[in-house]
Amino acid sequence: MSNARAARPSRRGILAAGGALGLGAALAACGNDDAKSTGSGSSASASAKSGPWSFKDDRGTTVKLDAIPANIVAFTGVAAALFDYGIQVKGVFGPTKTAAGKADVQAGDMDVSKVTVLGNVWDEFNVEKYAALAPDVLISTMFDNAGTLWYVPEASKDKIAKLAPSVGISVYDRQLTAPLQRMWELAESLGADMKAAAITDAKKKFEAAAARLRAAAKAKPEIKVMAGSASAELFYVSGTNLSIDLEYFKSLGVNFVEPPESAKAQGGGWYESLSWENVDKYPADIIMMDDRSSTIQPADITEATWKKLPAVKAGQVLARSPEPILSYDKCVPLLENLAAALEKAKKVS
Repeated sequence: MSNARAARPSRRGILAAGGALGLGAALAACGNDDAKSTGSGSSASASAKSGPWSFKDDRGTTVKLDAIPANIVAFTGVAAALFDYGIQVKGVFGPTKTAAGKADVQAGDMDVSKVTVLGNVWDEFNVEKYAALAPDVLISTMFDNAGTLWYVPEASKDKIAKLAPSVGISVYDRQLTAPLQRMWELAESLGADMKAAAITDAKKKFEAAAARLRAAAKAKPEIKVMAGSASAELFYVSGTNLSIDLEYFKSLGVNFVEPPESAKAQGGGWYESLSWENVDKYPADIIMMDDRSSTIQPADITEATWKKLPAVKAGQVLARSPEPILSYDKCVPLLENLAAALEKAKKVS
């Protein structure tokens, strides 16, 4: 991502992490028809259940309600993951629509015309609209150990907290499989049919993709992978520490560029900032670039130093999702695409 804040990385920090999170407002989906129909279809299973609901989140907070939440408001990426599991939210906040009005990459397969968008950029959250939704619960991710809910503005967090209880899923300093499991548990608690074929098949595909990536990394240990993110002024190189996707890929054997901790200090431990003149500081054979709309995409980078990089000249650049949508369906292509890149990669650094 790109930025979170002080004892927590600044939001810019996280975001910029390209390796961690995203820029812009600071800072592919592998879905089939079955998965998409499961997305909105099984929300009925949640409403069919009755009785009290409780869920212990990653802050250690247990939210208890008299019934399964019906009016859910969530960070866009969380809403996209729940959608894949058949749970439809009422409102979202975070990158949801592009300037052209289309679904942002972080919205996944959701029909963004069917949700109330409370805020589309950092520090934007319409509290009045939120209250009007009569929310039962607010759900977001957390990029620090302080319990900071992602994209909930600091200035209005207290007002927001008074309107409904919240659930936080940690995506900080752990491997991807951990928050994936937590999102699975959350969706199940909300009434999702976790035995649906599309859901169980996606989990099997994820496991197969992980095995493929492990094999590809083992076969090409000499291939160096760099995780980057671009802004107009700077290029950010992420280390694997703290980022759920990179930590997991590394555990599978992928050989990453690792900026020293001292170089990542200004980025809250997530990433190192480089001027475009120094973008060639680290030799790399493959470059994974932040795919969030708040960052500059590879095709739009005009810096001559970027174009001269061996990996760029060899066409060994692929997209990376620093804020993965936490459903197995959406994480399968993250593994498959990196595996395919490794399988085809040539040593160019």
